[in-house]
Amino acid sequence: MQYNLLFRVIPLFVVVWVINLAGFSLADGIEKGYTRGFVKEGQKLPVELDVMLKCEYLDGEISEEAVRETIYSYENFWAKFDEWQFVGMENDRMVFQKKVDDISPLLKTNGYFGVTEDGILTIFNGRPYKSNIIHSFFQIDVGKLESRKREELLKGIPIKTKDRYVKVLETFKSYTLEEMEAR
Repeated sequence: MQYNLLFRVIPLFVVVWVINLAGFSLADGIEKGYTRGFVKEGQKLPVELDVMLKCEYLDGEISEEAVRETIYSYENFWAKFDEWQFVGMENDRMVFQKKVDDISPLLKTNGYFGVTEDGILTIFNGRPYKSNIIHSFFQIDVGKLESRKREELLKGIPIKTKDRYVKVLETFKSYTLEEMEAR
């Protein structure tokens, strides 16, 4: 509980620090609702400000969403982003980030595992083609694969779920050239 409260209070101090950099006193800033770049002099709550939300997925994909928030109370504002981590200011926006324990929507809808010509296990946007590479992992010894597994990789293995993503990575990890050389 104290840990969670600490991470709510720290971003508030960052905002206050930014206010102080702008030349406003702490008392004036809180009383008048100053936030550098967001609130005009003398403006009181509610205040509108721009927020950038960044989600980082297991597959490394990062999605960004820009939203405009109306602040009626600072306590409610921070409570709304309780599961997010405040990471700073960027282009006059407050930036929050969250790590998501799942694969990205892109992979769920159109992600396929495949293998490049060099034998590198890769995720493709759609069926495996050279120009549709999203992410590359490790080189595997394609010659050691069962013909069925090799055929699946050449055609593309749809990802769809986190479990499938993890299972495919685990399956082909044992075929990495490094693993094969260690045996």
